[in-house]
Amino acid sequence: MAETRAFIALGANLGSPAAQVERALDELARLPETRVEARSALYLSKAEGYAEQPDFVNAVALLATRLTPRALLEALLEIEARHGRRREFKNAPRTLDLDLLLYDGLVLHEPGLTLPHPRMCERAFVLQPMSEIAPEQGIPGKGKVADCLAGLTGMAPLRLPRGDLNAA
Repeated sequence: MAETRAFIALGANLGSPAAQVERALDELARLPETRVEARSALYLSKAEGYAEQPDFVNAVALLATRLTPRALLEALLEIEARHGRRREFKNAPRTLDLDLLLYDGLVLHEPGLTLPHPRMCERAFVLQPMSEIAPEQGIPGKGKVADCLAGLTGMAPLRLPRGDLNAA
């Protein structure tokens, strides 16, 4: 299988969120037949949905992988589980959240896996870090990352200084 470009959103707001995201980035780099080609800075964002929770630390990584979309998703779920992720209710606080955003230009609708991620273009906490590493990246049916970000209104996530693992 040829290498594929895949974008992963990372987020956490429990424990030490910045450290959790950094550790997850390291774990992504250790996935079989996968390497991290680029990663954004860390960003601080307000929780959406269930607002009574701490702020999130977010990032986006670009992977080059030979894993299939399903195998990559399963690997992401395993990393979340190792970080103590529990799904108590929708938009609950979490130790780690990993979302498969794009898998090249693939459009896919399977149980538990939709590509591109169905809500990525509504989320500044995804598009801002993604635009840092791939502003011209196309999102099937939506346009370029930078254009989707420009169309959003509301609070933009705050870029954290590099190396600030004590933030959040």
